[in-house]
Amino acid sequence: MARYHGKRGVVYASTTGAGVAAPVISQSKWTLDMATDKAEVTAFLDANKTYVQGLRDLKGTISGYWDDASDALFDAAESADGCKLYLYPSLDAPTIYFYGPAWLDSKIDVDAKGAVTCEASFVANGSWGRRP
Repeated sequence: MARYHGKRGVVYASTTGAGVAAPVISQSKWTLDMATDKAEVTAFLDANKTYVQGLRDLKGTISGYWDDASDALFDAAESADGCKLYLYPSLDAPTIYFYGPAWLDSKIDVDAKGAVTCEASFVANGSWGRRP
């Protein structure tokens, strides 16, 4: 098992639910939160609180720098049927990635004292998987 630097991470996205995913240029960070719902089921005489696990509430963010050569995150956010996402922690391990359909919300941040950045938040729009 190896450890990796994030410099070779990448995001692939389609601009529609049926589209072909392509690398999203100029992005520098992504997050993926795969927390699950928990319901408390503590009963009399239990030694501590007890929970059962429900469904994953899959969501995350993509962020980086605005590049006028690509509107992929904005196009995907405007799609009526969502988009496809493929999130690679490192291209040094190209067979390991997270993937699935998503709904995107995008934003752009323009600051007179800094770089123009963009960000998208996403939630699952169907079942997600992980490879390998």
